Amino acid sequence: MEQKKKRILTGDRPTGKLHLGHYVGTLKNRVALQDSYECYFIIADLHTLTTKPEKEHIAQLPQNIYDVVLDYLSVGIDPERGTIFLQSAVRETAELTLLLGDLVTLPRLSRLPSIKDMARAANMDDETVPFGLIGYPVLQAADILLPRAHLVPVGKDNEAHVEITREIARRFNRLYGAEVFPVPDVMIGEVPTLVGTDGQAKMSKSLDNAIFLSDDAKTVQTKVRGMYTDPNRIRADIPGRVEGNPVFIYHDAFNPDIDEVNDLKDRYRQGKVGDVEVKKKLARALNAFLDPVRERRAAYEARPGMVEEILMEGTRRMQEQARLTMDMVYDAMGVVGPRLAKAIRETTPFKLVA
Repeated sequence: MEQKKKRILTGDRPTGKLHLGHYVGTLKNRVALQDSYECYFIIADLHTLTTKPEKEHIAQLPQNIYDVVLDYLSVGIDPERGTIFLQSAVRETAELTLLLGDLVTLPRLSRLPSIKDMARAANMDDETVPFGLIGYPVLQAADILLPRAHLVPVGKDNEAHVEITREIARRFNRLYGAEVFPVPDVMIGEVPTLVGTDGQAKMSKSLDNAIFLSDDAKTVQTKVRGMYTDPNRIRADIPGRVEGNPVFIYHDAFNPDIDEVNDLKDRYRQGKVGDVEVKKKLARALNAFLDPVRERRAAYEARPGMVEEILMEGTRRMQEQARLTMDMVYDAMGVVGPRLAKAIRETTPFKLVA
């Protein structure tokens, strides 16, 4: 079946509201590519179970899913130009994950630093890491390959996972002699990893160092006032370090007034401006960026049932695409079970061999 546009698959685990790190890492690219690609945006709820399978965490998923969809809409993702869907509602995801798991080795998966980082963050060791977490990249490969995506906009920490997907796609096509799957390219944001407000290497909800897309103006001002800067600069008249300074990283990412940013940097290096002024102007720039985001979010929140309708329609579209892909997969592999299942459903004759 010929496609008019190449496809994108990208998305997020619904662990809570999205923040500025998500925006620069991938959301900005998603919005920019909506017209040039056929876009699939996955709410990856099954992925959350790899580190938090307990029932109390699962109970939080409906609200988290709702919040993530609202965040998508608030930054400009248009459900009319893309498909927003819920991972667990597409049963073919589990089918494809099972099949792809036979095409990658355990040592290959175990070498991924990101899996070790996730296990560490979940307080797991070698004795408690579940099979599902080790297989996380295989599930992610199924997410990407099910809509037969050509491009995957992700944050820096997921780049290695996309490489696993590329390896699996190539091996499947080679083993079964059919170009079922495109070998997807990866796209990293202009700011691959946004530093946290506390100076930690990565903004994260769990580290309590994030500025959320849904934060109100006062909250943003409070968080910016408390931001980590140059620890060696105890007075405003001491020359400060700009490179690696979180406040200036944020200015570069979110303040469109380049002349103002350059002036602040020059004066900071010379010890002619204090952190108070630098942070005040950053808070102003961030709130100018977030104002339309907050306005769109409020408008969507005021329309009861809209998020659910968007998820239902997007998931229906993805289910259709998933069924088509699995037909192609089973045909390429020569697996006869799906033909038998179809014959049973339709009460039609089934012949095992010609």
